[in-house]
Amino acid sequence: MQNKRVCVAVVDDDDTFQFITLKAIRSIASNNNVLQFLSGIDAIKFLNENASQPESLPDVLLLDINMPVLDGWMFMEEFTALKNKIKKSISIFMVSSSIDANDIARAKQDKNIADYLLKPISVDKFKELLTKVEN
Repeated sequence: MQNKRVCVAVVDDDDTFQFITLKAIRSIASNNNVLQFLSGIDAIKFLNENASQPESLPDVLLLDINMPVLDGWMFMEEFTALKNKIKKSISIFMVSSSIDANDIARAKQDKNIADYLLKPISVDKFKELLTKVEN
């Protein structure tokens, strides 16, 4: 099904979500690359340092809302400031276990966020996302 190698960045402070996501994405296609960041600060630093190297950047970024120090919303502010410097289009998906209508509405209003996904995310949903990115 999947030919193109897709790079997915997972920005989430939850080790379990990181582990499950890594296994799910690799089960879809073992050649997929997964970048893992336990904090928004580390992810922003990586994007900033690699902004001019599109081959190093993710195609998809899964962003948790609730993280210490730099949460998902603060990450998006930093990302928006960096966006013009980044030499690749990155599809950002906000991920959360929150069904808070305000979070969902805020994510849908942000033109830099592709969609809002509720945890847990199924392998089928990952397949759907990666197929969209591939095409």
